[in-house]
Amino acid sequence: MSRATLPATPSADSPAAPPCPALPDTGFLRQLQVLSFVPISKSTLWRRVHARTFPAPLKLSERVTVWRVEDVRLWMAQQGASSQ
Repeated sequence: MSRATLPATPSADSPAAPPCPALPDTGFLRQLQVLSFVPISKSTLWRRVHARTFPAPLKLSERVTVWRVEDVRLWMAQQGASSQ
């Protein structure tokens, strides 16, 4: 009885991982969008906002909170620079 083996490299027939969304150059990000780029939990995000170690969001309305892409991008660059 022969055993099936998996290909060493993905082929055109194998499903690929969904593409990672690109961080836009400008604009606003909602909370779930921020969390897709920053590997922290929702609780940690808000803890860092309150501790002023993450950019403060803007309130567009009573139920809409956003972060400026430029602020998130700068924060990410600073995190990379501080770890080196």
